[in-house]
Amino acid sequence: MTNRSPQEREELNRERYELLSQIDDWSDLPLAILGFVWLALLVIELIWGLTPLLEMATTIIWIIFILDFAIEIVLAPDKKAFLRSNWLMVIALIVPAFRAFRIIQVLRYARAARGLTLTRMVTSLNRGMKALRMSMGRRGLGYVVLLTSLVTLAGSAGIYTFERGANPDLSSFGNALWFTAMMMTTMGSDYWPRTLEGRVLAVMLGIYAFAVFGYVTAALASFFVGRDADSDNAELGGIKHIKSLQEEVEALRSEVHVLSSLLEEERKGRG
Repeated sequence: MTNRSPQEREELNRERYELLSQIDDWSDLPLAILGFVWLALLVIELIWGLTPLLEMATTIIWIIFILDFAIEIVLAPDKKAFLRSNWLMVIALIVPAFRAFRIIQVLRYARAARGLTLTRMVTSLNRGMKALRMSMGRRGLGYVVLLTSLVTLAGSAGIYTFERGANPDLSSFGNALWFTAMMMTTMGSDYWPRTLEGRVLAVMLGIYAFAVFGYVTAALASFFVGRDADSDNAELGGIKHIKSLQEEVEALRSEVHVLSSLLEEERKGRG
């Protein structure tokens, strides 16, 4: 690599980018599906626990993610930049190793175990968001609704896991789901987390809720303003008439220009 000329290195990097782009295009849909399954398995694990078959499925999906990431980092021309832009993905792939080696079961009641669980949940939710973005695109109210549903479900499972045994108010999944739903509507709840991890997760849910609330408010305002603009009797109405007048003015301007040209030609002909 060091003996290659700058042109050769640039050509090699271009080929790597093209190959990486082709692999991404091919693997986007399968990885998006696996991302949803991965998040669903995490929610099941947090609420009810996994059977040996589901544990095997989780491990297989994790290995597939590792292989995909390894291929991408091998093909990436600038590996440091690739790692900097995908640092959360690196954490998402490292954290399950603790579970695979049964360290979490050994530290089940320790704060370190709850911290690892919180990290797993956040990184898995991030992969679920990425999968949803791949399948639906980044914009649209439908995307926001589905994303909020994912966050609510995963957040409920996390709150239930952290508060179970430490907080009687949130010791059932139903109460945890109610608390999370109230957080999503920015209304608050009579129940509040007591564990540090539960409080951190509640803060994250609150930040997300305020961001989504602002988006939904803007979307609804845009919708109603658009309807108001189309109505001739509304305060913002008449826009269609204004556009029609603008078109008529443009047409008159064109006709005047044509007439001016004809008069100029006639004047030159007489001269």
